[in-house]
Amino acid sequence: MSVLAEAEVDLAAVAANLDTVAGVAGTELMAVVKADGFGHGAVPVARAALAAGATWLGVTSTGEALALRAAGFAGPVLSWLHRPDDDFGRLISADVDLGVSTVPHLHAIVEAASRSGRPATVQLKADTGLSRNGANRVDWPDLVGWARKYEVEGSVRVRGIWSHLAGADTLDGRGVGRQVAAFEEARRIARTAGLRPDLAHLANSAAALAAPATRYDLCRIGLALYGVDPFGAPGGGAYRLRAAMTLRSTVLNVKRVPAGTGVSYGPDRVTERPTTLALLPLGYADGLPRAAEGRAEVWLGGTRRPIVGRIAMDQCVVDAGDLPVAIGDPVVVFGPAPGTCLTGGGCVVRPGCAAGTAGGGCVAGPGCAAGETDAGWPTVAEWAAWARTSPHEILTGIGARVARRYRPVGR
Repeated sequence: MSVLAEAEVDLAAVAANLDTVAGVAGTELMAVVKADGFGHGAVPVARAALAAGATWLGVTSTGEALALRAAGFAGPVLSWLHRPDDDFGRLISADVDLGVSTVPHLHAIVEAASRSGRPATVQLKADTGLSRNGANRVDWPDLVGWARKYEVEGSVRVRGIWSHLAGADTLDGRGVGRQVAAFEEARRIARTAGLRPDLAHLANSAAALAAPATRYDLCRIGLALYGVDPFGAPGGGAYRLRAAMTLRSTVLNVKRVPAGTGVSYGPDRVTERPTTLALLPLGYADGLPRAAEGRAEVWLGGTRRPIVGRIAMDQCVVDAGDLPVAIGDPVVVFGPAPGTCLTGGGCVVRPGCAAGTAGGGCVAGPGCAAGETDAGWPTVAEWAAWARTSPHEILTGIGARVARRYRPVGR
């Protein structure tokens, strides 16, 4: 079956990124595979991450957790976002840890545990400054008190206490310090209530790499797992993370137009000189945000070329200038940053290095196969900057009609 666009997912990059974080953090790692693995595919990413040493999987919903169990993953899974009337019995029977932030949720879980005839395993979440999910300072003593009561009665096991940092991509020293202090106080209150959980966890990707005080027993790795620098660098950043997804398409139509030609709806863009327009079968339904109009670029014909005019639901237009573009020519929307070794084999790639060649200053190492250099492709971080959003939104927005193809570990 022919496809209009393809997201190639490099599972070796997932494994390498997890290994990089593990080498810095020195704790157990949870691979966060919510939102279908940030758009990469939860099951393939989970398999690669666990093989690389992750000990936990993290999701936010019942459906995601049960899908992992159905795929054969028997290890620890934490699911943390539920309605009070969710089907907790299925999650308890599937041995899924449940994140709990409110007393009503805890009561509902205990009722489900009673019906199922087995205790529920829970992890209590404290709000330490994000003001989102989690019990705040006023509600926390009540939550841990009920949890201890139910634990004594045998209806729950409290395995963990956790929280979420407010700075997901920046680590303000004072802010992190305040949250660590609040987390320590939440743990103290839990101990006073008689709870002795096995796990405490607070760190996200950025904190796992750069905030030792937040690491505790387990770090939850999301964005870094997929090769995006959590501090906003356009490439892999100081930790040389490898982007796991490359979004590709092909030119579907080509036309030479004179100056003064309107492009796409509006038209918001009128050509200033004669130029070649190349049509791509990707639009906002596939994950290209309209907010990136006027700034976004793609890799076409060995160079970056701008998207011009409005991005439509199914397509967009690239100004190819005077390039000799033809229908069927390959296009890279985003991928690894220049200088990334796509095979992990030691190749050094510099801007101007065409795929599979040694020109432009490229030095090909022993693991750098022909056609596996990245030249100057745009990155997810750049697309996020163009759209004034986060890389998370770009990755999770890649639509279902974009085919996923997986490059396995070892290739």
